[in-house]
This record gives sequence, C-alpha cells and structure tokens, in this order.
Amino acid sequence: MSLATTSRTRRPSDAGRRDRILEAAERVFVARGFHAATMQHVAEAAGMSAGNLYRTFPSKEAIVEGLCARDQQERAANFAKVAEVESVMAAFAAGLRKHVVSRPRAKATLMVEIWSEAARNPAIAAMSRAVDADILTQLERMIEIAKMRGEASPTVNAASVARYIFTYVSGLLQRVACDPEFDGDAEGERAFKLFKALCEGALAPAGTESLR
Repeated sequence: MSLATTSRTRRPSDAGRRDRILEAAERVFVARGFHAATMQHVAEAAGMSAGNLYRTFPSKEAIVEGLCARDQQERAANFAKVAEVESVMAAFAAGLRKHVVSRPRAKATLMVEIWSEAARNPAIAAMSRAVDADILTQLERMIEIAKMRGEASPTVNAASVARYIFTYVSGLLQRVACDPEFDGDAEGERAFKLFKALCEGALAPAGTESLR
C-alpha cells in the first residue's frame, strides 16, 4: 500500500474521531461547565481512552479551537449563500431565525460557557476575538452587498451597522441560553425590524452618528 493510499484511508477515520470528540465535548461543556469539565470527562463521553483523546486534541483549548474551526466553515458557507440569493434582507431574516432565535439551547449555552472562560483564559480569549472578527467581517460584506443591490442605504456605514447587529445578536444568544421564557418568533421579528431600519438608514441611535 502506498503512502498516498494510507493517507486516504486514514483521513475518514481521523475526521470521524475528531467529530465524535467535538460532539462529546459540546455535551460535556454544557452539562458540567467549561471550567469544571476535564479531558477525562470528554474522553468518557466520546467512548475512548484519555490517551486516544490527547493524541487528537492535547488540551481543552485545542478542542475549543476545533469547535471554532468547524463553526467557521459552516458560517462561511452560510454567508457565501447571501451573494447568490435574490434578496439579502430575506436571507438575513432566514439566518436570524435559523441560527440565532431558534438555535438549540445547548448550542447557545456552549457559547456562553466559552465567553465566560474567555474572561480568565488568554488562549480562549484570543480564539473568541478571532471568531468575533470573522463574524463582523462577514456581516459587513453582507451589508455592502445589500447596499449594491439597493436593499440598504448607500450612505450607511457598513462596519458600524455590522458591529451594532453583532452586539444585539450576542445578547439574543445569551437570552436563548438563559431565559426559559424566550419567545424566538417575537424576538426574531423585533430584531429583524431593527436591523432593517439600521440598514436603510432610518435609525441611528443617539451617540452613533457614524451609522449613517
């Protein structure tokens, strides 16, 4: 068997092992809290020995890096679709419903756990900042596309609107995780109206003149 053949046969197994660990880590971090969870807990949830776990992910920080990389690929694919659809605003409304207000509570809770750990762990903080920067960049591109298509005012500052939307969405995700009475339909509709007004230049909160 050639080296190339060996590499090809190993990749699916390696990818499957990584996915299994990441899924197990999500469950453990949500159930125990990121700070209290141990690598042994993750190994047990993944149904493998700690040694096998460490060969794939040498630390909890490496697991978070894997989670971030996986989510970045999915996020990039979702944002890429915006350039292909007829209405950017319609795509944004659909994305808001699917990925924010209807996000599974466990997924939102995991995000809150990582944000909390970022306050005390410099490595996690750096990863969190990188994820935030990527999301802001993608949002800004989406708004620029909306401007080119006449769905957003040509005078709005895309970077400022993107940051406002990002901050608002972060608050929504925290509520998804922590508020048992969160009304996704109502909050999603309210959020979309706000974002649409910002993109149209119809709303510029006090002290944020740069939104125009």
